[in-house]
Amino acid sequence: MNRIVLTIAALAGIATVTGPAVAKERLTGEQQLEKMLEGRVAGKPQTCISRFQQDNMKMIDGTALVYGRGKTIWVNVPTNPDSLDDSDILVTRQFGSQLCRMDMVHTVDRMNGFYTGNVFLSEFVPYTRTN
Repeated sequence: MNRIVLTIAALAGIATVTGPAVAKERLTGEQQLEKMLEGRVAGKPQTCISRFQQDNMKMIDGTALVYGRGKTIWVNVPTNPDSLDDSDILVTRQFGSQLCRMDMVHTVDRMNGFYTGNVFLSEFVPYTRTN
């Protein structure tokens, strides 16, 4: 009986010691963007990007929208980046083949589908891998 109690106590102690150490610190939006841009060089900002470059869009909470994948990605820091919330979904209404500066993107709550606001796009900055 004592052996069982000691074993349980020892396991509880191990769980207590490793629990907080295993927890991962959440990165801020700026830190996430910085990590995505490691090893990349900024190019000349563009007013618009084509639909092809819009594949694989990622919203970075309170910071930026990142489009594309592979060698070049396009970063757009909207005029109101604090409106970017990862609990929202972006709704883009395009009338042509491009997404451009000053286009307005709507945000909708992911859980209940209610309108939550607008995001106004700025210039798109290409970041290309250097290696």
